Formats: sequence, structure tokens, C-alpha cells
Amino acid sequence: MKNRLLAASLFITATVYAQMAVFSVPYRTAKFPKTTEGKIIHYTYLVTNKGKAPLIIYSSETECSCTEVELPTSPIEPGKTSKIEVYFNTSGKYFYQDRLITLRTNTRKKIERLHLKVFVIPKE
Repeated sequence: MKNRLLAASLFITATVYAQMAVFSVPYRTAKFPKTTEGKIIHYTYLVTNKGKAPLIIYSSETECSCTEVELPTSPIEPGKTSKIEVYFNTSGKYFYQDRLITLRTNTRKKIERLHLKVFVIPKE
């Protein structure tokens, strides 16, 4: 009897984990060429759900108000791709910039991270 309960428990656990959403992007870091201060940099991350359950991105956090993120408005179904739009305003920013975008999701890790990197040349 114990062996049957253990086997059933392991099967249920494996089934639940197999039903997770999986966050996948070709590149987690977007790198830009040197840019003059004052420009707005835009990048589109293509997110694919490689899991078995719909991928939900609940929210995003950035390090400052100079970075805006537009998330998908509906869950990303298994095997489907959606977009995350990121805008970085370089006004008042100088030299090497590495913007971290933290996403709260329903994946196993719960938190996914993206980066946007650029060297900003100050205006004279």
C-alpha cells in the first residue's frame, strides 16, 4: 500500500511540474551601440512559452523611471510568442548603462530578468 501511495505521489508531482509555463527569449541582454544622450532606446524582447501551461507575466520592475516596460496584456499560450517592449530614456544618463528589468511570472523560478546595455555619450 505504501508503495502505491508513493508512486501516485511521485506521478502527481511530476505531472504538476510538467504543466509549468517556461519563459524563453533568444537573448536576455540587449546591447546597443554607443548612443548620444537624450535619445530614447527601444527594444522588443520576443518571449516564447516553451511550457505546457499559459505563461503569465504579472508585473515588471525597473531600476528607475527612465525605463518603461510594456507587458503582454494576456497570457502567452504554450508554444506561442508575444512581445515585451522596453523604452530607455538616455536623458541625464552618462557612460555605461545596464538597465535591469525584473519580471514576476508564473514560471518555476517566479522571477525572470532581462538587461538592456548601452554606452551613453554625454552632450557637450
